[in-house]
Amino acid sequence: MAAPASYPDSNSDTGDDTDVGPDRGSSTGTSLWVYVFAILAIGLVLLIVVLHLIGGGLGPGIHTPSGGPGP
Repeated sequence: MAAPASYPDSNSDTGDDTDVGPDRGSSTGTSLWVYVFAILAIGLVLLIVVLHLIGGGLGPGIHTPSGGPGP
């Protein structure tokens, strides 16, 4: 007796194998560069907030000398 033909939809096989085996692992995790970029962005935002709160470094008044005439 001949073996039946092997088709993707036979024997509950859908044919959409992703070739992710136990030795390859999953590739759905977040990349390292995403974490590095996020940490740098959060650090920059925190630096701007701290500089704004202590009154230094940022804003339209940084070019006016502290003892000079203001608008």
